[in-house]
Amino acid sequence: MARTEGGVAYARTGSGPPLVYVGGWVSHLELSWALPAERAFYDALAQGRTLIRYDKLGCGLSERTPPGQYSMAQELDTLDAVTADLGRFDLIGTSLGAAVAATFAAQKPQKIQKLILYGGWLDGSRVASPEIRMHVLGLVTQHWGLASGLLADVFAPDADAGTRAAFVRYQQESADAETARTMLAAAYATDLTDVLPRIVAPTLVVHRDRDRAAPLSEGKRLADGIQGARFEEIPGRSHLPYIGDTSALTRAIRRFLGLPARHRGSGPALTARQREVAALVAQGCTNREIGERLGIAERSAEAHVERIRLRMDFRSRAQIAAWYVATAAN
Repeated sequence: MARTEGGVAYARTGSGPPLVYVGGWVSHLELSWALPAERAFYDALAQGRTLIRYDKLGCGLSERTPPGQYSMAQELDTLDAVTADLGRFDLIGTSLGAAVAATFAAQKPQKIQKLILYGGWLDGSRVASPEIRMHVLGLVTQHWGLASGLLADVFAPDADAGTRAAFVRYQQESADAETARTMLAAAYATDLTDVLPRIVAPTLVVHRDRDRAAPLSEGKRLADGIQGARFEEIPGRSHLPYIGDTSALTRAIRRFLGLPARHRGSGPALTARQREVAALVAQGCTNREIGERLGIAERSAEAHVERIRLRMDFRSRAQIAAWYVATAAN
C-alpha cells in the first residue's frame, strides 16, 4: 500500500506491464482485498500484469474530502497522480470508472496502450428512470444504511449471503452518505457523447446481458461511439464484475490483453482454530477477550491474529472481520 503526495491510497499486485484499474462507485482498498470474490477477480487480472488499484479522494484509505465534494476533474487528477511514474499502460474502468477511464484515454492518448470498459454507459440519464434516480439518491442521503442494502441487491443479485453482508458494510465504510450520493448523482449525469470520438487506443467494451444496474443497450452505445472498439456481450445479471460467473469476463479481458488463460488457485485458507479467532475478531473482541473466550493466553491470541494477518496478506483487524463476514454464511 502506498500514497501519492495528494493523499491518494493505491496498491500494486502481481508483476509485469502495468494494468491500472479504475473502480466504480465507492471503494476501500483493504476491505475489497478481504472479500474473497473480489480478491479472486483481482488475482486473475494480476497474472502477467502489475495491477494498480486506488481509492478515489473521499473514499476508503485515501484522504477524506469535505462531504459531497466530487467532480470528474478531481477523478482525472487522481488517476493522473496514480500513474505519474508510469510510461504507457493498459487501463480498465468498471461502472462509473468506465467513464473516468474513457475520458482519461481521450485526453491523454499518448499514455494508454489498451482500454477496457466494463459495465459502463454512454448516457447516465438512461441508466434508470428519473423517478428511480431521485428515489435512490434520496434514500442514500436520508438512510445510508438502508440504501447500501438496496444497492447491494441491485449491483450483486447473485452474491451469496455472506458476500452481500460484507459488501453492505464495505459500502458504508468506503464513504460518508453525502459523498456517496454526490458520486452516484455524477454517474447519472455522465454523458460521453463528445468524449468517445477522441479515443484512439484499441478498446474492448464488455457488458453482461442482463446487468441490473446498467442496461446492455448503454454498453452497446458506448462501444458504437469508439472507432474500432470491440464489443463483447457475456451472460450474467450482476453489475459488480467479481460477482456471479466471472470466468467469461476475465477470459475476455485477458484475451484482449494478449495474456494466456489464468491459472486457477484455491486462495489462502485458515485452520479451524484460526477461524475461531477470526470469528471473535469479527465480533469486535480484543486479544485479551479472545484469550478469555478460548481459554488461551492473551499473547497466544495476539499470535493467532498475527498469523491470520500474514497468511491472508491482510494489514488490519478490519480486513479479518470483513473476510469472516463474507465467508461465514457459506
